[in-house]
Amino acid sequence: MQVQVTLTVTEGKRLIAKGVAALPEVQVALGKGKILFKGGTTVSAVAEEIAGVALKISGRISPRGTRTSGADIDGKHCLLLNNGRWEYVDDHLKEVVVQLGPKDVVVIGANALDAHGGAAMMIGAPLGGAPGEVIAGILSGGAQVVIPVGLEKLIPGSVYDAIRAAGRTRTEKAMGMAVGLVPLTGRIVTESIALTLLYDVRCTVIGKGGIFGAEGATTMVVEGPAAEVEKAFALVQAIKGADAPGLAESFPECVPGNRTCRNHVGCMYRRKHF
Repeated sequence: MQVQVTLTVTEGKRLIAKGVAALPEVQVALGKGKILFKGGTTVSAVAEEIAGVALKISGRISPRGTRTSGADIDGKHCLLLNNGRWEYVDDHLKEVVVQLGPKDVVVIGANALDAHGGAAMMIGAPLGGAPGEVIAGILSGGAQVVIPVGLEKLIPGSVYDAIRAAGRTRTEKAMGMAVGLVPLTGRIVTESIALTLLYDVRCTVIGKGGIFGAEGATTMVVEGPAAEVEKAFALVQAIKGADAPGLAESFPECVPGNRTCRNHVGCMYRRKHF
């Protein structure tokens, strides 16, 4: 049986979250280990799916460029799930990372994905803020890294070319804060991969983009046994119209000239900010 489905970017995040939750390593970590979530919209979707907890959305790309949150919120960007209990761990993230082992999972999102599975995350703060300071420990420490990333993040060419091109301190002007890129390695989960994790189906992306809210959308053909395809189709239908993931109070972004914004200095790393 073959069907065709279309997912908006927001709907895709919810599908990816369900796929990540079904991963064997995540299921093991839920019972015998720990799961660390590093905030972002897609990662928040995963945290909401697994733990019922939303994360602060700090860095983001909006129509005005690469921005950060203007909300007066302490922490709530990084979450640890341990033996059914959760806590925000922004204020002791380094201590958490050094205690992660091979049965533990780190869920961290990407801003760029290439056709070869290369992934990278944008860094706007010096040293990348608290999460950026522990990236090396996360990638080298032995915990299993899962990278949930929507296909709207697919870039032409190589992620490594993009990393070489970017550079926070080399940028003279930026729409928002100038950013660099750091490479990520781990298990990639996109919308198409998520459906194959959940059901015995094959997914082929046949189109990208759209209008009237479907900008960045993914259109896929889903094939397989009729019963499995029907379940996949029903899940996509159930996800349609999904809300954006993340703590809603963190959605307002920092705006130049807003001196009451606690992150205002943080979003003004470059002298030319628009």
